[in-house]
Amino acid sequence: MEFSSQLLEKAVDEIAQLPGIGRRSALRLALHLLKQPESHTQRLATALTNFRDNINYCEQCHNLSDAPRCDICSNPARDETLLCVVEDIRDVMAIEATGQFKGYYHVLGGLISPMDGVGPQNLTLDSLISKIESGTIAEVIFALSATMEADTTNFYMFKLLSKFSVRLSTIARGIAVGEELEYTDEVTLARSINTRLPYEKSIRQ
Repeated sequence: MEFSSQLLEKAVDEIAQLPGIGRRSALRLALHLLKQPESHTQRLATALTNFRDNINYCEQCHNLSDAPRCDICSNPARDETLLCVVEDIRDVMAIEATGQFKGYYHVLGGLISPMDGVGPQNLTLDSLISKIESGTIAEVIFALSATMEADTTNFYMFKLLSKFSVRLSTIARGIAVGEELEYTDEVTLARSINTRLPYEKSIRQ
């Protein structure tokens, strides 16, 4: 693909770095922005810059937040005895959309994947243990995607948390194996949350 403008080529190169966007799609987006009023492009640039510079990670659950603590963790009406462990913030949004879970969350920030160089030390497991040690949590729900990496992470957390007097459960396998949690429809995800089962039973299946 040849460009008549180095400025256009640079814009396409940067947009194409985004996941799921190839160079042809990046070119369409760049040309679309060029046709819009300059104020539109400036608002987009300002929004992205503000997001990157000012976004926080919740000090409690590691979700994205505008403040040191997110709205979910700041809500005293939530059930403090329930803790739902998820891979990333997209999974928090997916579960919240079902309206079925009223506890709190813990975002791991990834999954154990030796092939990708991600080990337990790269996840937020230390703060997870600290929450369990506080004594207020009665049940920890493993709500990870149905992938090999997720199963490895689930098992690692199970071994790590088994010494504590908390119930360890996992969402029911209403989610297809290999399917990412964020792409699961709300009905299936809600059913999976509501029909969660003890983690030990999921190992024997």
